[in-house]
Amino acid sequence: MCTVCGCGQASVEGKAVGDHGHHHHDHGHDHDHHHHDHDHGHDHVHDADHAHAHDHDHVHTHDHVHGHDHGHDHDHGHDHGHGHAHTHDHDHDHDHGHDHGHDHVVVGEGSRHYGGGIAGVHVPGLSQDRIVKIERDILSKNDRLARDNRRTLAEKGVFALNFVSSPGSGKTTLLCKAIGDLKSRFAISVIEGDQQTSNDADRIRATGAPAIQVNTGKGCHLDASMVGHALDDLDLPENSLLFIENVGNLVCPAAFDLGEAHKVAVLSVTEGEDKPLKYPDMFAASDLMLLNKSDLLPHLDFDVEACVAAARRVNPRLEVITVSARSGEGMDAFYAWIEKRAALAAKSA
Repeated sequence: MCTVCGCGQASVEGKAVGDHGHHHHDHGHDHDHHHHDHDHGHDHVHDADHAHAHDHDHVHTHDHVHGHDHGHDHDHGHDHGHGHAHTHDHDHDHDHGHDHGHDHVVVGEGSRHYGGGIAGVHVPGLSQDRIVKIERDILSKNDRLARDNRRTLAEKGVFALNFVSSPGSGKTTLLCKAIGDLKSRFAISVIEGDQQTSNDADRIRATGAPAIQVNTGKGCHLDASMVGHALDDLDLPENSLLFIENVGNLVCPAAFDLGEAHKVAVLSVTEGEDKPLKYPDMFAASDLMLLNKSDLLPHLDFDVEACVAAARRVNPRLEVITVSARSGEGMDAFYAWIEKRAALAAKSA
């Protein structure tokens, strides 16, 4: 589950991937195997912090909105001892010109900002403290699996990049171009992430590179467990490259480490130069930004300098390369960036 969007269950090439699957990523007894943690248990998050072997996570939320703007969020959690948390959220919205609700909503002129609390996000029916706890539980487990993925990749000298962007930025076209140009120098494998279809994996396979399609269903991002399952299906050569194309989304993938060496944000010049300011977490988490589709610049009102300035305002250490998979502009600079870091990965294997 992602606390931002409530992601669903994933599948790897049509095989369901769930928390109860018998896989060396998620099995519950912590044996610290050389590769991935085993976790045979049921991952149930209960509102009263109970862990039962059965699935009783019934949250009965009674939202009483009384037409005023008072913003009180009274969270009466009645725990009856059997895992059913009855939460009564009374939102008394008296219009007093101020908002002292417990969701830390910042009300401005013509705007409402729901990211002002300690969790940085609003989830109806959950307090900020509860959101933080759930998110920490989710991300700590993901980070443990990401460390396993990273160790597996490092042992083989595999240099892995996690490509993140909004839909339509040109990631797949860019990867197909890169594979075609680099396959004489590197063995390259690809993990493709999308909600549905294997269209992108099929395009990658047409270049001759092996690809595993990961469909996330309702999920909006790849996580370390999904990538770990995909790694099981890929016979990664030593000192090779692994390209991970994440689900098109500039929000949730920023929070999830997959075990990659670097996140690479792909921003198309058709998207607007203010995207790094609108979606700062993604650009803050990335080490390289590829400003893609530069061949379209003569036809657009796009300020490259303003876009780079916005990105570096969010992340001063961010490297930026302007590229075009169509014209080839900037691709050699991108390949040099890859080769330098891949050599270090191979050397330290």
